[in-house]
Amino acid sequence: MIDPGRLRRRLVLEAPVETADDAGGVLITYTAVVTLWSAVTSRNARDDVEADAAGAAVTHRIVVRSGPEITTRHRLRLGPRLFRIAGVRDLDPAGRFLAIDAEERTD
Repeated sequence: MIDPGRLRRRLVLEAPVETADDAGGVLITYTAVVTLWSAVTSRNARDDVEADAAGAAVTHRIVVRSGPEITTRHRLRLGPRLFRIAGVRDLDPAGRFLAIDAEERTD
């Protein structure tokens, strides 16, 4: 069980919004849904190259109270930092908290 006092960071949950572009494709932007109190813990980091740009991917475990539906299509924002959601699961049998596996790119 998690101590609710550990939820000290305010993350913004963002949902994707798809808009048709003029070339027959889709432009994806994100809009804020809700602000969540959370606990963010770094798990590990790895260096990699994505699209010829060197950088690192840092994985995090983020704990929030249950409430809004959170899926892997959403993302989380902490100021300028963005977290891509890789997985979401109940943290306790009562379903009071969610554990989110997320990845942050640092370039």
